[in-house]
Amino acid sequence: MSQRDAVFPAARHDLYRQHRYSPAIRSGGFLFVSGQVGSREDGSPEPEFAAQVRLAFDNLAAVLAAAGCSFDDIVDVTTFHTDPQQQFDTIQQVRLEVMGDAPYPNWTAIGVNWLAGFDFEIKVVARLRDGAANAA
Repeated sequence: MSQRDAVFPAARHDLYRQHRYSPAIRSGGFLFVSGQVGSREDGSPEPEFAAQVRLAFDNLAAVLAAAGCSFDDIVDVTTFHTDPQQQFDTIQQVRLEVMGDAPYPNWTAIGVNWLAGFDFEIKVVARLRDGAANAA
């Protein structure tokens, strides 16, 4: 089995080590980003929903940047919502602010009943830019 090419942002290393997962893995020209939530520095959920969503996108941006990527490189998005009907408009507003103009990436939204104290999670697949695929 080949070794995984894990990507870590400058901060939050302890959170990933504590829960035993990588924030992202480079493979086959793509970056597979683990679900990002609106966690504060101490790992606790941001209590206000809109702020939690913005923080999840900020955390996602940090992982993307660590791999030399941006929101423009995202090709597939999966979001998880604890109350999709009530939360959709807020999530859509933040998503449209950070995702830029069309064409938009694929997007799958999934309603769930538990996210370990969080109300929103986002995971993505992004294409790696030339040179980023081989960066360590």
